[in-house]
Amino acid sequence: MFRSCKGENLSSYSSVIRKLALILIVLLTSACATLDFDQPRTSSFAFDDTSDTPLAQKIAPQAAQHPGTSGFVLLNDGIEALAARILLMGDATRSIDAQYYFILDDLTGNLFVRELLAAADRGVRVRLLIDDIATQGYDIGMAALDAHPNFEIRVFNPFSLRTGRYLNVRDYVRVNRRMHNKSFIVDNQAIIVGGRNIGAEYFSAQEEMNFADMDVFGIGPVARDGSAVFDEFWNDRHSLPVSALVAPLEDPDASMLALRDRIETKLLELASTPYADAFVDTELDLLKPESKALSWVPYKLVSDPPSKAWDDKDSERKLISPIADVISSAESELILISPYFVPRKTGIEGFQKLRDREVAVRVLTNSLASTDVSAVHSGYAPARKPLLKMGVKLYEVRVDAKIKGTRRSGIKGSRASLHTKGFIVDRRVVFFGSFNFDPRSAHINTEMGVFMEAPEMAEELVHSFVSATNRGKNTYEVVLNENNQLRWLDRHDGKTIKLTKEPQTSFWNRFVAGFLRMFPIRGQL
Repeated sequence: MFRSCKGENLSSYSSVIRKLALILIVLLTSACATLDFDQPRTSSFAFDDTSDTPLAQKIAPQAAQHPGTSGFVLLNDGIEALAARILLMGDATRSIDAQYYFILDDLTGNLFVRELLAAADRGVRVRLLIDDIATQGYDIGMAALDAHPNFEIRVFNPFSLRTGRYLNVRDYVRVNRRMHNKSFIVDNQAIIVGGRNIGAEYFSAQEEMNFADMDVFGIGPVARDGSAVFDEFWNDRHSLPVSALVAPLEDPDASMLALRDRIETKLLELASTPYADAFVDTELDLLKPESKALSWVPYKLVSDPPSKAWDDKDSERKLISPIADVISSAESELILISPYFVPRKTGIEGFQKLRDREVAVRVLTNSLASTDVSAVHSGYAPARKPLLKMGVKLYEVRVDAKIKGTRRSGIKGSRASLHTKGFIVDRRVVFFGSFNFDPRSAHINTEMGVFMEAPEMAEELVHSFVSATNRGKNTYEVVLNENNQLRWLDRHDGKTIKLTKEPQTSFWNRFVAGFLRMFPIRGQL
């Protein structure tokens, strides 16, 4: 009996060793699974002259009255943000260029792809540039779309192993760097740039959780500037055609038909829902030119170069440089909004310099309860006390905050999370884009956004910010008590309650966040 027991233990140990050895062999051999970034491809560029398109003819009279500027509208309502994209696709007659971190296989993602495909069917040239972070399982669908004569897809900095993404660990340094840009350009005349990826939670359409987010819709020269950024990424050697990643389809026509059927079947779930009704109403509103007041203002569209994704030496062109310059130029006030806010030593020193000049600084970020990435909160938490001591005002989003669009879409009780990324300087300069105030956006991922010299827009945004934070319905204010302990001010019904723990969290939430603070990962957040 004892011999048998000992034999079972030895067998168990041998099994574990064999499994570990197998994993090691796979990891070692995965280093051989490399990509050929010199795959043949044809460079293409935005169409130079689209002034004869219907969209251009709608824009031209207004643009002529505002030379040297572009017209902007902020989209902070999720339903409006999706409707704006769908409307623009319907207006497209020459080209659609879409650049996204990811597109999810949900109702909004399928609607987005269907409308891209419908535009391609009309003869519109569609170029879709997508990061590879969330494409696992999409290869066949991407290949089917790419087989369409008017639809081309390229994948930025792809994983060499298409399944079992974790096995790309040997290539971690490269695949850790991602394209986080988000832009959508139609006929080289109109652009949407901002924080939203394509997924239900970005458009007030998810039952479980929705993001408070911001896009900037722009017309005029800003669209052409966005096209220049798109072209640089599109023609970069690290943007590979789908054909370089996926084996040729045996029957492209059958694959396309299956894809169309699957999309339509999924979208049947959207019909006859409160969201569909709200979407149609919004679509009709947006068709009226007078329904949205454009702000025609000086601007600067900015982006990291694609080279940031593999070579961090080109610091002159990194987006962090103009952002730091504009923030450091603040004379009286900075309001900063970032869902993932991880200021490190130099960042904290930068805030101190502003405070030394008596610049009022207010920051809005996620609470532990509202964040969708606990590790990011663990990176942010140590900065709270130093910032509060120097006089920075800190506000954190409540998990039960009201997200614009959810009430109209019939969604009740979903978690709220902040995803807006931007800042306002001296009630004069406004910035929104994909840039988070964390090390990943600053040094690892590529980002983009737009600066607007827009005092009226800035004043409205500041008023909304102050009103929201003072009422407390959507935020907590974080403060220090006389013993240098963190407290959260919960303002409701004219009363203020001081909370002594991270609001709306469980012991387990707090334990996990505290545990993650032990790991040296802040530079990756």
